[in-house]
Amino acid sequence: MERAVRIHKYGPAEVLSFEPIEVPLPGPGEALIRHTAIGLNFVEVYFRRGTFKVPALPATLGNEGAGIVEAIGPGVTGVQIGDRVVYADGPLGAYATVRLYPADQLVRIPDAISDRQAAASFLRGTTARMLLKEVAPLKAGDTVLFHAAAGGVGLLFTQWARSLGIRVIGTVSHERKAEAARRAGCIEVINYATEDFVERVRDITSGEGVAAVFDAVGRDTALKSLATLKPRGVLALFGQASGSPPDINPSLLAPKSLYVTWPIRPVYMATPAQRQTSATDLFDAIGGGILGVGPNQIFALDDIVAAHRELESRKIVGAAVITP
Repeated sequence: MERAVRIHKYGPAEVLSFEPIEVPLPGPGEALIRHTAIGLNFVEVYFRRGTFKVPALPATLGNEGAGIVEAIGPGVTGVQIGDRVVYADGPLGAYATVRLYPADQLVRIPDAISDRQAAASFLRGTTARMLLKEVAPLKAGDTVLFHAAAGGVGLLFTQWARSLGIRVIGTVSHERKAEAARRAGCIEVINYATEDFVERVRDITSGEGVAAVFDAVGRDTALKSLATLKPRGVLALFGQASGSPPDINPSLLAPKSLYVTWPIRPVYMATPAQRQTSATDLFDAIGGGILGVGPNQIFALDDIVAAHRELESRKIVGAAVITP
């Protein structure tokens, strides 16, 4: 019997429950995907808690998966039955053995990339690429600050940045995560729970500051991050693991003509051409040995509650996937 993990109300990990589902028939423009690996991402905690609202309850969570196309609906031309594909964003519903998905948002997985690698890296890797190559005008020799550098996006960003000659100062919330950030290529690692990262960045950069800060932590770090930027630097907020960032008065930006942005993948990958360009760049970086994508942990779908507890407590280092 096919199954899905659903929530009927917002709350802790225990609100996740299993329900049987029928195998749906794809409609126009849809493909039926049998999952072989499902991405596990912190954004799913936001949806489960109600920080981000689902379209309607009950809801099946999950927004990244890889698998096999088992059926296609009328008008589908971009994929065929039997194709190995990966997706991220779009409609929720990855926490299931099978699901329907818009066919024009699917990306074929190259032969050199496994389904688990694809599910562990597609959302994180294309996010890292967006931050590194499109959000801020970075070049070889620049120094940047990346909060939560031992997270899934942070590890990929750091590895990729190192290959481009960009120096990454990483922060972590626990000392046990520091070594992972160093292995990925951080030139320095700061434990922001015990150290003043603003002072450390000043010391590391000899007072110059960094060209950009990439911040998925939110409330605990956002305002202080502004103080680490050099003139015309960019603060890119892309998450809120510690809570929503405080309001930023534009007058705080004026002394150094700073920029603040909140980039999201659906905007940077809005068209099939943009999705394919980003995916090809990611898969080439994996195949070329620039990126080690894991996954570092694998959970069974039956263990989804435990997986969310680990995710929420920030115990997961790097990428994790769920196997149906």
